[in-house]
Order: sequence, then structure tokens, then C-alpha cells
Amino acid sequence: MVDIDRVTGAARELGGKVQSAVGDLVGSHGDSVEGRLREAQGRGENLYGQAKDAVRHVADDVSDYAEDAFETGGNALRQGSRAVRGQVEESPLAALLIAGVLGYGLALLIHRR
Repeated sequence: MVDIDRVTGAARELGGKVQSAVGDLVGSHGDSVEGRLREAQGRGENLYGQAKDAVRHVADDVSDYAEDAFETGGNALRQGSRAVRGQVEESPLAALLIAGVLGYGLALLIHRR
């Protein structure tokens, strides 16, 4: 989608070029200067519209990347949960011992502070 500032800027720039050329042709210094000013304003507005388009495009890309990362993280979490569940089901005693050691280690860390 093209930003409206790009369209109006391009139109203003073209109008300024025409006005400047007509002013030069007729010998009207005022029209020539006003045309160049309008051309510069149009160019600035066009550049502003291009910048807005670029920011919009980058924001869309960032949103897509964040969505992909969220989905990938969710898939990894589900796979990890299945793997842990499988290990616990195969050897519940080892899982209980590991949980106990981790709990004891955390208790030591907390009580030392």
C-alpha cells in the first residue's frame, strides 16, 4: 500500500516543476521561485511518505518474526515437556531423586542469603 503523502508529494513536485518551467519561459521570476519552492515541498512530502512506508514495512516484518518465534518456542516447549514426561514415566525413582537434589540445592542457595 502506497502512502498518500507519496502521491500528493509527487503531484506537488510535478506541479512545481511545471510552474517553474512556465515561470522561466515567460520570464516571471515570482512564478519560477514559487514553482521551485512547491517542487521542494513536494519532494519532501514524497520522502516523508517513503519513510512512513518503510517503517510500516519494517513493523510488519517484526510482527511476522515475533509470531514465528512465539510458535517455534511453543513447539520446543511442548517437545521438551513430552521428553521429560517420557523420562519420568520410564524411571520415576530417578526423577524423584533428581527433583529432591534440585530442591535441596535451591534451599541451600536461599538460606545462605
